[in-house]
Amino acid sequence: MPNSKIIRTAPEAQGDSVWTPPGGTLGELIASAWSRAAALDLKSLRDAERGPIPLLSHALDGDHVQVIAEIKRKSPSKGPINASIDSGGQAAMYEAGGAAAISVLTEPDRFGGSNADLALARASCTLPVLKKDFHVSEGQIREAAMLGASAALVIVRAIEPSRLAALAKAARESAIELLFEVRDERELERALHAGAIMIGVNNRDLETLQIDPETVTRIVPLIPRDRIAIAESGYSTREEVESAAMAGADAVLVGSSVSASPNPASAVASLAGVPKITRRA
Repeated sequence: MPNSKIIRTAPEAQGDSVWTPPGGTLGELIASAWSRAAALDLKSLRDAERGPIPLLSHALDGDHVQVIAEIKRKSPSKGPINASIDSGGQAAMYEAGGAAAISVLTEPDRFGGSNADLALARASCTLPVLKKDFHVSEGQIREAAMLGASAALVIVRAIEPSRLAALAKAARESAIELLFEVRDERELERALHAGAIMIGVNNRDLETLQIDPETVTRIVPLIPRDRIAIAESGYSTREEVESAAMAGADAVLVGSSVSASPNPASAVASLAGVPKITRRA
């Protein structure tokens, strides 16, 4: 994975010596995620109907910046967004508007989501579905696959670096893709070391909930061209998607604006079709 813009050192390749557990809002969400992971009962799920699952990575290919439209009821940063959202109908409208994929927030406490939201979205469209949650265990990755998700989110800041490979292994064994989310150069290095194919760069610091739009501008150009770069947080206008394209993003993940829109299909359509600019990395 050659990339001359990232300086590698032996300790940082694993990163254990510099990692500390997250604090702030992210720390609270991860503590809750570990409690949910401990109570997980995979025997209660049936995967007999899983069938063919479209690949998220394939859907994000092409000449334009693809739109991943998110189903989001509320968030710690914005509060209520669309508490009564119909996940199935929303997914169908996103598809009609030209979305390449659907993201479903399934975290129950701070985002108001559920696995039922994911099931309804998957049943109502033909697009790949990303399970967006605070996945910390191999069991949660297997659960995402059994629920029919095409991919599951892994936030690199939230996971001890030595465990990233274990989550990647669980994904391979479960035939599900992972989206590794990063915010800085060290986290990008860890994601690449874990074999990441899809890398999301989040403008929002989930520990403080502050947005820095320069995060995507700084990190996306460092992502190798043979990986998929996804810009996250702070995208609600075509001009903002164009700025992500200028950084070299292959896709944008858009949540609050399309979830709150009275016309989700038109909201997605207004963001789709921005030409992609190839990264030099």
